[in-house]
Amino acid sequence: LLIDWINTTLKEEHIVVKSLEEDLYDGLVLHHLLENLGSLKLDVDKIALTEKKQRQKLTVILEAVSKCLQLEEKQLKWSVESILAKDLLSTLHLLVAIAKHFEPSLALPPNVQVETITIENTSRGLKTANAVEYITENKEKLEAQSKGDAFDELFSRAPDKLDAVKEVFLQFVNQHVGKLGLNVKDIESQFADGVILLLLTGQLEGYFLNLRDFFLTPASTTEMV
Repeated sequence: LLIDWINTTLKEEHIVVKSLEEDLYDGLVLHHLLENLGSLKLDVDKIALTEKKQRQKLTVILEAVSKCLQLEEKQLKWSVESILAKDLLSTLHLLVAIAKHFEPSLALPPNVQVETITIENTSRGLKTANAVEYITENKEKLEAQSKGDAFDELFSRAPDKLDAVKEVFLQFVNQHVGKLGLNVKDIESQFADGVILLLLTGQLEGYFLNLRDFFLTPASTTEMV
């Protein structure tokens, strides 16, 4: 599924991936993928022929991914060295994270797991430890999350009260973004491109958003994402 997704995304650039281990380690495909999905302009060469250049390129790419996905180093399940070493597990974790962020509608199957065996050389000999690692969300966790909340109850049991709730939210939103000279009249349409949501967050948290960090008037789905 991931290979098909990458090839579909990069079809116009005539890039064809056949193996995740062999085709992603040098950063070329990842570079094109991120530029295509997130309109990210990465300051690196398109082609890196030496291992030193590939390591430098992957460092820039993975730093951009961490920043974009707002992940701290301790949350990362991949590294420059593991991707460069063609580690399939790290590559899968990286691609799933990118897909979930940029293509949330991609139908990744839940509960994909692999059994890992860690072998450690100790003074008493080889020590092995088995563990199960999830590539995609744990199904039980997903089911727990999908049991619903107050809004699900509202939609299913009291749809007639939905307009009243929306009106309260509109008042709340306009109370804050009104300070910026903005007026929201329709939650569905005016929140779709993310701009109002960004500006509202800035007002609530008391900080100014750098206008260079996002598109104030997005003209395409990519810019909205």
